[in-house]
Amino acid sequence: MSALRQPAGSGVGAIFPQRLTVGSLEARLAETEAEVVAAQRLRYRVFYEEMKAKASTAIAAEQRDFDEFDAYCDHLLVLDHKLGEGPESIIGTYRLLRRSVADQHRGFYTEMEFDVSPLRRVQGELLELGRSCVDARYRTRPTMQLLWAAIAGYVFAHDIKIMFGCGSLPGTDPQAVAGALSYLHHNHLAPPELRVRALPHRYVDMNLRAPDAVSEADAANALDSRAVLAGLPPLIKGYLRLGGLIGDGAVIDPEFNTVDVCIIVVTDRLTEKYVNHYRRKLSGE
Repeated sequence: MSALRQPAGSGVGAIFPQRLTVGSLEARLAETEAEVVAAQRLRYRVFYEEMKAKASTAIAAEQRDFDEFDAYCDHLLVLDHKLGEGPESIIGTYRLLRRSVADQHRGFYTEMEFDVSPLRRVQGELLELGRSCVDARYRTRPTMQLLWAAIAGYVFAHDIKIMFGCGSLPGTDPQAVAGALSYLHHNHLAPPELRVRALPHRYVDMNLRAPDAVSEADAANALDSRAVLAGLPPLIKGYLRLGGLIGDGAVIDPEFNTVDVCIIVVTDRLTEKYVNHYRRKLSGE
């Protein structure tokens, strides 16, 4: 792994302090290469051991999830200081990549699956979110609130206009998640000017179920939107609560054993009220 560059979020002021804490938990950007490696090892445990992604020979040998993007991303960490004061305390991570950084290197990870040119036409800074995972013991509301409070601060500190990234549904059979894909397509499709599209050679149609039964014959295939929404992965539901929009088409990712959709969040929806909401939650008000 190449030398870790200086974290881009360091010293950006009160709205994104270097250390955001609640109890024994702390959220901040990785500061050392050892911390990035520890985050990669957490990603390996979650993605490959727990979720049964297919590891390459190199990843299996190292027992950490890594790729060429890691060297120039910011790595947001959640640490539990009850576990120690070093890399062993890392219990959550999110990978953050801004356009101003991506354009100096090989671009965005998402561009391996989706054509994001509609987002690139937007003036201002973009932020790709990826590789989100939390240790199974810490998948609680306080952990997620701390993680999202830190992301909100990062968004405001860097004047991010749009956040985006891949959201994953389990398995590689689109028919098995046809209800979820169809619900997202019918209810949250991005407007044309922001409509990211799956790359042609990877495109999977999301319009697999009718939004409503139009006859008795197709009633069995109609969407039960309430049930589908309840069953969506928590990360995708969290983005939808922020006003998340969905690109056109899904992509099968055989390595991670998922069906991916592209999620877009226009950050003018993330008002100061949103940041204050998380600050109140973290302070116990």
